[in-house]
Amino acid sequence: MATTLTVKSTQGVDTDAKVDIQETWLEYAKGEQAVKDSVVAFLARMRSGSASTKTRGQVAGSGAKPWRQKGTGRARAGSAGSPVWVGGGIAFGPHPRNYSIQLNKKVERLALRRAFTDRLAAEEVVLVDEITLSEPKTKEAQAFLKNLKVGENVLILVEEYSENLDLAARNLPNVLVLKAASVNTYLMLLFKKIVITKAGLDALGSRLA
Repeated sequence: MATTLTVKSTQGVDTDAKVDIQETWLEYAKGEQAVKDSVVAFLARMRSGSASTKTRGQVAGSGAKPWRQKGTGRARAGSAGSPVWVGGGIAFGPHPRNYSIQLNKKVERLALRRAFTDRLAAEEVVLVDEITLSEPKTKEAQAFLKNLKVGENVLILVEEYSENLDLAARNLPNVLVLKAASVNTYLMLLFKKIVITKAGLDALGSRLA
């Protein structure tokens, strides 16, 4: 796999500049399980855990025994809140809980390194010198992506946010502008293409090394 990326201009033209990807940023041999664990942990942390049902002791109504235990010919009943009664409580229903999964920082870093390596191997990473838009308009962001020929399902990684870029890209449903220092394994794999600036690559490399 080539570990050298050609730097493109904002107009999508290859420049003479090339950037070598350091070996300490890459992982070929291991990390598949770490990637899975990292993605599962991220999605688990996104769950609100707010689902809630009432038990037989929480439903509204009297706690009195509906009828006497024996002699009526009907099945015995202890309360109207029984789960077998209409309007009764729920047996073993969901209650608010925390679904988050904690991962070791080394595992998270290994997962991100392996995910980045796989995206490089698939030639789905595009390196640009910088991203400068003249106006904060959606058509400017669309023109930029069209110049790079990356489609409109793109993760754009930068070192620092730019107001023009943020405003121009926020109306594109499948485009996300993110600091390279904040990207995680899930987002690294989510989009079809990754566009990253030289400064953003340095920031990402400091996390991967």
